Formats: sequence, structure tokens, C-alpha cells
Amino acid sequence: MGSVGKALIGLGILLVLVGLLLIGLERVGIRQWRLPGDIIIHRDGFHFYFPLGTSLLISLLLTLLLSFLAWLAGRAR
Repeated sequence: MGSVGKALIGLGILLVLVGLLLIGLERVGIRQWRLPGDIIIHRDGFHFYFPLGTSLLISLLLTLLLSFLAWLAGRAR
């Protein structure tokens, strides 16, 4: 179980670093991207943003990354 704990700590540190990077990019003037498929609704006094396309892209990239890491871990044995 020690290796699982270390992996979770590493993942947490990675998420903090990505969050800091996104905050830094926004302060410089680079805003979040909007992909086709993201749902944006503007009405008087109401704004709704649901990043469906962005969520699907992130899910695909994470699936590929984790599959690759699992493949590497299987080869190391």
C-alpha cells in the first residue's frame, strides 16, 4: 500500500503544479480555450458554460496516458 500512497501524493503534486500553471497563464492574458462542442449560453443576467468538448478531449488524453503507463509497467516485470 505504500506505493499507492506515493502515487497519490505524486498525482496531487502534479495537479497543484498544473493548477498554478493555469493561474499563471490567465494572469499573463492567456485564457482557457473553448473547443467545438463546448456549450455556452448567454442570457440577460445569466451565463452558463459547460465544457463538453474539452472534457471529452481531456478524458481521451488521460486514457491514452494511463494506458501507456500501464503498458510500460507491464513490460517492466
